Amino acid sequence: MARIFCIGRNYAEHVRELSNVVPQKPVVFMKPMSCLVKPGEPIRFPGHGSDFQHEVEVVIRIGKPGRVERKEDALSWIDAVTVGLDLTLRDVQDELKKRGLPWEKAKAFDQSAPIGEFVSCHGGIDLKGIAFSCRVNGVERQCGSTGDMIFSFETLLVELSAIWALQRGDLVYTGTPSGVGPLAVGDTVEIHGEGIGTFSWKIVA
Repeated sequence: MARIFCIGRNYAEHVRELSNVVPQKPVVFMKPMSCLVKPGEPIRFPGHGSDFQHEVEVVIRIGKPGRVERKEDALSWIDAVTVGLDLTLRDVQDELKKRGLPWEKAKAFDQSAPIGEFVSCHGGIDLKGIAFSCRVNGVERQCGSTGDMIFSFETLLVELSAIWALQRGDLVYTGTPSGVGPLAVGDTVEIHGEGIGTFSWKIVA
């Protein structure tokens, strides 16, 4: 069964806005597949926290099984790309971090990984220069480019492969740029990826 791998702290400005330390190796956590939400489906405001925040990310999909041992080979493992949201309960995460506890309650709850429609990587998309953004109620909150990632797609796949054999259909959320912020009931959150498309969701009670 496919997995959802998520990369934290992969854009320097986002690391700084949350007063974190720039990592020396990728920060990896996971979400269950039940977190995925298709475009247009309503997202319920989670009941176990109050500071519900958006984090727009480029998401890659693995197209073949195996382990990536060399960066030079890594891109051949990616068969499609889209944009998604790593929805986060920041108040819950902050409390967990203070106590040195895992982040699942803050990051891996139901509907915490809205995802757009995938576009083939074989159609001329430059993975290293994808511009992407997030708007809330029509106002831009985040914008970034995959060219600004601290750890490249190649590095991420080599690092993941050292621990997990990749499976066809695995997803990798590759990190968010600065500008993360709150969502409230009634908000519409819209994400866009250049050459990929625009997708939106409404937050409901």
